[in-house]
Amino acid sequence: MSTDPEFAATAERELCGLVTGLSRQIEEHVRERAATLGLTGPQATALRELTGPMTMRDLADRMSCEPSNATFVVDKLEKRGLVERRPHPQDRRAKQLVLTPDGTDLRARLLELLAKDSPLGGLGQDELGALQDLLLRARQPH
Repeated sequence: MSTDPEFAATAERELCGLVTGLSRQIEEHVRERAATLGLTGPQATALRELTGPMTMRDLADRMSCEPSNATFVVDKLEKRGLVERRPHPQDRRAKQLVLTPDGTDLRARLLELLAKDSPLGGLGQDELGALQDLLLRARQPH
């Protein structure tokens, strides 16, 4: 499928602006909601992404950051008693991150706050699925 180069350049510029703007809105939304719970944006992101036991590398991938950055964030959450490092059941060299009961409670409160007035809140479930599918497709090499 051939596309006019001028159209493609304009569409890419506009889409980049929209994606960047939406990303900033989401980050600001997370930061504001996190602050009400005494968390930083990255700490809130880590809590949101800790959906079950996982390694630091898994968490870093979900947070879209380097493992060293995720370690710094988890250290702070661990000091607050929200996350524990436990031995990995299959890999003696690895640790798993697990929410404590306090961490589970705070995560639930955070998710409630993040759902309120979310930048994506105006989209229905089908629309969110379609947007996710399109973004995933756009990220794949051609």
